[in-house]
Amino acid sequence: MKKIIIDTNVFMAISEFKLDLFSALEQCCDFPYSPNILQGTLDELRKIALEQRGKFRRAAILALKIIESKNLDVIKKTGNVDDLLADFSKNGYLILTQDIILKRRLQKPYLTIRQKKKVVLID
Repeated sequence: MKKIIIDTNVFMAISEFKLDLFSALEQCCDFPYSPNILQGTLDELRKIALEQRGKFRRAAILALKIIESKNLDVIKKTGNVDDLLADFSKNGYLILTQDIILKRRLQKPYLTIRQKKKVVLID
């Protein structure tokens, strides 16, 4: 089973793009997978929910509710989230991100959002 780690900016995009993330993942991935998040992603979303205003705050609160309802596995490793994602990528995990700079650091394959509606696998 392939593990997919979802980055913070993807959760923030759910609200912005009105994206059904988990349906998009099912359409993209024709293999068994389990969605995961880093503890740092949870911390970032909680910080945004507390400190930001307007659409960013609403997006973070929505993301936290989705994470709670989907009961995603949390990887309890600490450190810089982008560095951890790059390391996990080298160890065979699939990373789902919108971050252009992070994508350059990731080992292929990885996942990204295209046309604000689809999750695609980049080989």
